[in-house]
Amino acid sequence: MMTKITTFEMNAILACLKGKERALALRGGEIVDFKVRQNIYLPEERITDAYFPLDAILSVVARMKNGAMIEIGTIGREGTSAIPLLMGSESSANESFCQVPGKAWKMPAAVFRDLVSTSQVFREFLNRYFQAYVNMLGQLAACNRLHSVHERCARWLLMTGDRVGRDEFPLTHEFLAIMLGSRRSGVTVACAILQKAGFIQYAHGMMSILDRAGLEAASCECYKVTTDQFSSLLSLRPAARR
Repeated sequence: MMTKITTFEMNAILACLKGKERALALRGGEIVDFKVRQNIYLPEERITDAYFPLDAILSVVARMKNGAMIEIGTIGREGTSAIPLLMGSESSANESFCQVPGKAWKMPAAVFRDLVSTSQVFREFLNRYFQAYVNMLGQLAACNRLHSVHERCARWLLMTGDRVGRDEFPLTHEFLAIMLGSRRSGVTVACAILQKAGFIQYAHGMMSILDRAGLEAASCECYKVTTDQFSSLLSLRPAARR
């Protein structure tokens, strides 16, 4: 059974909290369950809570006037949704919702601000995460412009597997197409190629990574670059496969 204490070992930032700081976070927060496409933040709406994913994954997306959208950021157990709060803002210009269902630690914005102002360790970890996150945004922007849908699909699946800590997770081609900003037909072809190679298996809305080494070889350089950023800055390593 998941307890409040064990949650801190599942999220890289929360894991840094000890003593009074941890007690404050425990008193002020709770575990929440997110479903696929459940809204986290809406553009320009006041942010009332910070979320620290435990095994859920959150997507930050840019939505166009015609309704089209593309993923511009991914948040897993290595980080938090609270970057706008960290930067002193009370809202976000972008939409954020649950990408892969799971649990997260919900912390009121007031508690988050208290910890930022009183805990040097917490602030340092947040700053290191923010640096890695910004680097990731730049890498993904280049990736979306320069690499094929086949390579980007492999990269996205690997990053998602790392963040949930397992090699199987719910996913539809439609959702993956939205995240990659590609046509569904192109994503379907890319997944078929990866499946034929024996790297993945997709059935009944569930994606399974069968051969990580093969999938890494099929991915573009961006997967390793992004993983190295978070590993070096937060000492984060992919969780043991369940």
